[in-house]
Amino acid sequence: MVKNNPRVLFLDRDGVINKEVGYLYKSEDFEFIDGVFTACRYFQAQGYKLIIVTNQSGIARGYYQKEDFHKLTQWMLVQFGNQGIDILDVFFCPHGPESDCTCRKPKPGMLLEARDKFNIDMENSWMVGDKEADISAANAAGISSTILVKSGHQVDEVNSSAKFILKSIKDSIQIIT
Repeated sequence: MVKNNPRVLFLDRDGVINKEVGYLYKSEDFEFIDGVFTACRYFQAQGYKLIIVTNQSGIARGYYQKEDFHKLTQWMLVQFGNQGIDILDVFFCPHGPESDCTCRKPKPGMLLEARDKFNIDMENSWMVGDKEADISAANAAGISSTILVKSGHQVDEVNSSAKFILKSIKDSIQIIT
């Protein structure tokens, strides 16, 4: 049982946890970003719960099925578990960019769903993403502590709303306490 009002580190998947690969759905194409396990163990030691929030428009586009996403997610969670890391939950949006859903980042739906499910302390939580949409979703959900990493997509540092811009998730150890 999750204690009341946990602090959470929300992580985007592609570009933050694993190297960006267009429409990733096979474990053989999944490559963890250097330092992700060390960073996640550190966050856990600081008392953070870890939740992944990921847009998966490849499902809506027909590149892969929800079952493929779930199979890859289970494989990924085993890899984290083997490293002593517990991922509290994974939330995903299967819709495309043209969708009017409330879950696709930059909308905050996935983060708000997580907040309601686990009674999360959003003010003391963090978001680590590789796109401005991740930062916008976090801000809309009441998370002001945000990190934009350069390990995924091109980053517009001048116009970003992120509190911090870092090379990759491993550098966030210097920021998050």
